[in-house]
Amino acid sequence: MFGKQIRLFSLLGFEVAIDTSWLILAFLITWTLAQGYFPHYYKDFSQATYWYMGVCGAIGLFFSIIFHELSHSIVARKYGIPMKGITLFIFGGVAHMEEEPPSAKSEFLMAIAGPISSLFLAAFFYLISLYSKGTGYPEPVSAVLGYLAFINTILAVFNLLPGFPLDGGRVLRSALWYWKNNIKWATKIASEIGAALGTFFIVLGILSIITGNFIGGLWWALIGMFLRNASSMSYQQLALRSAFEGEKVKRFMKQDPVTVPSSISIRDLVENYFYHYHYKMFPVSDNSNLLGCVTTRSVKNIPKEDWGRIMVKEITNKCTPENAIDINTDAINALTLMNVTGNSRLMVLDNGRLVGILTLKDMMKFLSVKMDLEES
Repeated sequence: MFGKQIRLFSLLGFEVAIDTSWLILAFLITWTLAQGYFPHYYKDFSQATYWYMGVCGAIGLFFSIIFHELSHSIVARKYGIPMKGITLFIFGGVAHMEEEPPSAKSEFLMAIAGPISSLFLAAFFYLISLYSKGTGYPEPVSAVLGYLAFINTILAVFNLLPGFPLDGGRVLRSALWYWKNNIKWATKIASEIGAALGTFFIVLGILSIITGNFIGGLWWALIGMFLRNASSMSYQQLALRSAFEGEKVKRFMKQDPVTVPSSISIRDLVENYFYHYHYKMFPVSDNSNLLGCVTTRSVKNIPKEDWGRIMVKEITNKCTPENAIDINTDAINALTLMNVTGNSRLMVLDNGRLVGILTLKDMMKFLSVKMDLEES
């Protein structure tokens, strides 16, 4: 979901970061407020004043979103749910959960905390704006406070829409979960509603573009596509976690893997191993002594004219936590490692001895069969 992230600070033990896409949103919000929203509702200010108001409004929205996500995180921590931190990105913010909530009740309380916090901020900014008007504060100050009251109300209402993974979708999932005592079924229903809601936003965006509102229509369409994708991914992640829960990698590994001797040339490696077996990684072993592994990436760095004289031992990568795992490693942790490193093949070790190869392809085959048999 995210690209490069910039860590900002730690708040109550939670790391706060921004995805680089947030910078685009910050600029668009500032520009829209300075050139559209504030000039439309408040006349006769200078251009510099409008830009100051736009910047203050964007900063206020930034901290409003952090407050919203922080509320989720605090409730999650109360129920023992590990949280990675908070990230702001082009479509808002997200509090990263490492595990699913332990109960429907905890899911409900964690989900509803966000909209309640936004409504609290909306009321707070509204009251402060009224106070500022009555005590002679400059009009731009009350205007920005009024905007923050308005935008926090919008945040609360939008997030309460019943489409997973929006807060309203999580509230719906908690109710369905409580009713049927089946989180997977509840997630499937809430995700399908989220996908339908995303489709509605896409259609709304297209119609807006056709009728001349290009910028607004584009935003609705992008939000719709994001929601469709996020709802689908949320269900897939839960299905994956459910399928591999409690499983160890030894169940999925291939035993007696093909190994490569360190004394052969790169040309022999390419012709007799990469092109023959069609794998992108092989363990390198001499007399059952594991030396490491060799990959297509290692070979690509060597000029072809040198393939005949350079031996495999010269480009062998040593065993590291990124390419080798213990036989008793949880399958979920192995999948996470594959996702982080991009390595689709991992060596499986037992007390330092090579006992198998774990591949992403084999794990996905298992997932497909299990979902086909158990899908209701």
